[in-house]
Amino acid sequence: MNPQAKLIFTISLALGTTLTISSNHWIMAWTGLEINTLAILPLIAKSHHPRAIEAATKYFLVQAAASALVLFSSMTNAWHTGQWDITQLTHPTSSVILTSAIAMKLGLVPFHFWFPEVLQGSSLLTGLLLSTAMKFPPLTLLFLTSHSLDPTL
Repeated sequence: MNPQAKLIFTISLALGTTLTISSNHWIMAWTGLEINTLAILPLIAKSHHPRAIEAATKYFLVQAAASALVLFSSMTNAWHTGQWDITQLTHPTSSVILTSAIAMKLGLVPFHFWFPEVLQGSSLLTGLLLSTAMKFPPLTLLFLTSHSLDPTL
């Protein structure tokens, strides 16, 4: 891979993570999550092996579905409460949808079947990046909304 392209993707990963962690608005947090998803895809598929392409496709589909759920949860909460602030997640349906979306993004137990297959198709460095740094933005959203999420869920 071209060193300049690799640098741009790495800077985009840092930008998306920083944007998500430092945002108070749902749209900005969602934008940061999308920047992260789009920046990691070329790094997963850089070997041009069919297994890597399959891993990148699985990663994209799962992350796109989870991002759509995050956006739907925030829009539902804004419709019911009139608030776009992350810490003002008060509608119970929005809380359940957001919990499942974050679980999909993190690869937690009911939604974890995609994660080992993506790790198998990616290189060791990309797998390390997926297992550590790509977890920070969803974990931050989970911590910011933890006061209003269902503890049993």
